[in-house]
Parts: sequence; C-alpha cells; structure tokens
Amino acid sequence: MLDDEIVRAVLARALDSGAEFAEIYAEQRDGRSVRLDDGRVEDLVSGRDVGAGIRVLRGQQTAYAFTNLLTLEALLEAAGVAAAGLPGSRMATVADLRTVTPERQHLAARDPREADGPALAEVVRRAEDAARSVDAAVRQVTVLWADSAQDVFITNSEGHRSTERRVRTRLVAQVVAARDGLIQTGMDAPGAAVGLELLDAHPPQDVGRRAAERAVAMLDSVPAPAGELTVVLAPGGGGVLFHEACGHGMEADIVAKGASVYGGRQGEAIGSELVSGVDDATLPGSWGSMGLDDEGTPAQRTVLFDRGVCTDYMSDRLRAAKLAIPRSGNARRQSYAHLPIPRMTNSFILPGESDPAEIVRSVKRGLYCDDLGGGQVDPASGDFVFGVSMAHMIEDGELTSLVRGANLVGDGPTVLARIDAVGTDFDQRQGVCGKDGQGVPAALGNPTLRISRITVGGTA
Repeated sequence: MLDDEIVRAVLARALDSGAEFAEIYAEQRDGRSVRLDDGRVEDLVSGRDVGAGIRVLRGQQTAYAFTNLLTLEALLEAAGVAAAGLPGSRMATVADLRTVTPERQHLAARDPREADGPALAEVVRRAEDAARSVDAAVRQVTVLWADSAQDVFITNSEGHRSTERRVRTRLVAQVVAARDGLIQTGMDAPGAAVGLELLDAHPPQDVGRRAAERAVAMLDSVPAPAGELTVVLAPGGGGVLFHEACGHGMEADIVAKGASVYGGRQGEAIGSELVSGVDDATLPGSWGSMGLDDEGTPAQRTVLFDRGVCTDYMSDRLRAAKLAIPRSGNARRQSYAHLPIPRMTNSFILPGESDPAEIVRSVKRGLYCDDLGGGQVDPASGDFVFGVSMAHMIEDGELTSLVRGANLVGDGPTVLARIDAVGTDFDQRQGVCGKDGQGVPAALGNPTLRISRITVGGTA
C-alpha cells in the first residue's frame, strides 16, 4: 500500500520532535450493503474508504493524526501534526524494515464481489419470502446483507511491516409479528470472516424463517416472573453475559485505570472451577478473527479464566507496558481515524462435561434463556442488567411457557461463582461491540450454563 521510501520518510518525520516510537496504520476498505424493508430494496450502497493514521508514543503519552490521502505530502503533514503533540528532541531512529507475515490467515473461499447488486437483492428477497411464509401474524420484515474487504498495512519505527486482507460478511433478518394487540420481534444475524460461503452455511431462507419463527412464537408468551431463580443459559444466546459482565473488565485499559472489578486479581479464584473462558482471535473464519491485531501483534488465544481462576488480561502495546504483562494481540480500532485500544475478538466460555438435556431436567423451577438482548454493565463493580429477548419457564425439568419482559440482574464475579453446570454443547453469536466511540466485530459464545440463582426482573 505504501512503498519503503515513503514509509521511512513519514516515520522519520513523526520521530522528529521527541517520540520514542512511531507507527503508520493504513487501510483501504471496500464495503457494500443491501437493505430490504417490507418488500422493497430501499438501499444498495457500495463505497471505498482509504486513509492512514500516524501515531507517536513516548512512555504512556500518545499523539495521533490521520489523513484520507495516501500521498507523501499528506502523510508527511499528518506525521508532523502527530510529532508536534510530543515536543522535545529526537530520541529514536527508524529501524530497517522487515516483513511480518501472519501465521494464520483467514481467507475468503468466495470473494463477495462475485455477487453483483441484483444477486444480493435476490438474497434478501429470499429471506423475506421465507419470513412471510411462516405465519399471517408477520407484519414487517427487514433484511440486510453487508460485506466488506479491508486491506490493512502496518509499519513502525521498530522495523515492522505487514499487510493483511480481512473479509467479513453478514446477513441480518428482523421480523415484527402482531396479534390481538401484542407486538413481538425476532432476529437472526449470522456473520463470519468469510466470503459468499456464508450463504452455504446459512441459506437466506433459513435466516428469514428463524427470525420469523421467534417473533411469532413470542406472541404466545406470558409476562416473566420476578424474583431469585435458577437460570439456564442456552448455548450461544448467553454469550453476551460473559462478553459484557466479564470480558470488558478484562480489557487492560480498564484494568490499568483501576476501573475493573477484576484488576489485580490474577491468580485468584473468582468463578466456579467449572468455568474456563478465553478470547481467541485465531479461530478459522470466526467473526472477530484476524491474523494480526491493529498494531501488528500476532493474533492469539488468551485464557481469561482457567477453572475459575483469573489468569490473563487482553492488552495492547501501551497497557501491556504499563501493567508489565505481554501483549496479547487485542489492539483493535474501528478505522484509520481511531486509536487502537484493547478489545475482545471472539470471547467464549468453553464447553464442560454435563449433558445439556440433563441440565434442564435438573431444574425444578427456573428460567431458560434462549437469547439475551442488550444491557448495561459497570466494569468497576461488575454490576449488570441484561434484557432477555426470548425465554421459557422450566417447570419440573421441562420447558413450558414462553415468557417476555425478563431481565437478569447481578454482577459478573458472583454469576461466575454460581455457575454450577456447564454443558458439552456450544454455539456462538456475532455482533458489533461498542466502546469509546468505536465499533468492531466481535463474536461471543457459550455452552449450556446453569446459574444456581440470579435475580430475574419481570412483571408477572
């Protein structure tokens, strides 16, 4: 993306005023989206975003500037602006550049560009047709296809130089169903770091049908109970709880600020010995996977909890230095216009040894959460409130009535300690994780989990 002569000149300019380290992050991102709303293709958008960010560091001080032009003049100007943020005398020089190749590359088998606009319009129509065929109660269907191909170029004054292509695709179906004055919604949204082969694993008609079936089923739901109950989290659907209530508190910037309930607790048993959790950016084709993070550090599998014991944090260059821990390959940024910060990639609770069906049969009265929705978390205390988008009552070991309007209330460490059964199954979900004004793709997942007791907020 940039030749060596330009790279050396820009890095040298960035080091002019006293920085210890300089970095160029350049990217070209081609993206497309097709949106269908109630039978009409409302949007078919494609675009290209190109630019570079120049970062300079001295100790824990950072200065950053970016440009959407990759000319030598524009890059030198951005480097000068960044250098001016750390005034002083020159402290470092640019090392000889060497190419770093990702050990793991997540290549698309079928380039999304093989499908043109009309072909993608047919994809979203197939999803809508399937959704509307489920039941006459279906009132509104929205389907979105999105794909992106991102070429990333990273180089720095220590001599690192790397390139990586990242392709991601996603198909989202959202359905509204109504009957007798009750309105309910359903969604299905598979995504992966793959190309058009996503449609082989998730045919559009299946995606649309699943979303509609969830919305229609919830029309027969009853208000959720309130109080302390045993709760079973379905595989995949409960992964957001681990991501939010535990994962964010394990990101090293929050730990370094003293704002995490997990800070300074490495080696301490926090959760049940049945619980092991990881963040793993190396999983082939997974939504949050990559070969190198956005500082050029190789993607890794980071163990966050090992049989309930807090082990490692997710770090970038700055926070790893501050906490005196290794870099874990978790530096991520939304685009060249953003600074890298520690972020999750694919965060999971690992499968255990219990039969999922037996976990449900073991519950006299409780709540089975098919899917969790959004919520709020305070990383400093671990306190959370999560909405439950779909759930069943468990009565005498069997799933009975669907319930609506449930919330889960608790805190991360306590919930980890109260997990008393972990299933052999596993599933995952995909989403866009927001933090500090940046959104990045992140996968989350879990096996069937039984929480011995947790506060359920409901209206019944």
